[in-house]
Amino acid sequence: MLSLPRAAVAFGAAFVAGAINSVAGGGTLVSFPALVWLGLDSVIANATSTVAIWPGVVGSAWSYRREIRSAKTHFLALIAPSLVGGLVGAILLRYTPTAMFDRMVPFLILFATLLFMAQEPVQRLLRTSDASAHRSSRLLLGGMLFQLCVGLYGGYFGAGIGILMLAALSILGLNDIHEMNGLKVILGGSVNGIAAIYFIWSRMVNWPSVLLMAVAAILGGYLGAGIARRLGQRAVRRIVIVVGLGMAISLFFRR
Repeated sequence: MLSLPRAAVAFGAAFVAGAINSVAGGGTLVSFPALVWLGLDSVIANATSTVAIWPGVVGSAWSYRREIRSAKTHFLALIAPSLVGGLVGAILLRYTPTAMFDRMVPFLILFATLLFMAQEPVQRLLRTSDASAHRSSRLLLGGMLFQLCVGLYGGYFGAGIGILMLAALSILGLNDIHEMNGLKVILGGSVNGIAAIYFIWSRMVNWPSVLLMAVAAILGGYLGAGIARRLGQRAVRRIVIVVGLGMAISLFFRR
């Protein structure tokens, strides 16, 4: 059992992580270090964080239900590579060393953040803005391959998959940040959900921490999505960029 101070740290970290995930992604960089600080082995902490934070998807999905319903149905094709990638990534976490992949993480997040910042120029370059992007099956296939890589990374470690998915959705032609966040919730929930099932099956989680943090993540996810809608698209885009750059810089210094 966790002591009251440690339980407060775990609850607070999960609440903040759920809120961050509903806005921009990257909540794992709050929940994962907190669990390591509480004394869990890093691999167990990573698996526990994934399982604990996943229920926040429920709160976020409910809050974004209007945007999810209005999204183009062909974007749901990205769910399949999310599930495949998430499962393979979770298996890799259990059986492979993390040093090499850890070195790639800050570069991957930095690239995705810069891509998100350059959304409109890149869309013009690729001629994929608005309706033309929605009609391009070739572009959607590329998006599915990219999402497979995101799922692989998400199942393995997970920090920053929200940034990566927002970047991909922007290149595919989406401009409404709230619709993008709604789709991100569904796709990220698929990645982390299948990984969480594998971690539970493999007995890689600390259950006292999971149960406490799951409640906090649901509350944080629901409230965070509501706040994002009230802030408006421009403010949320700025938050996405700040979070992405902050995660990349912090990981560069952590290496």
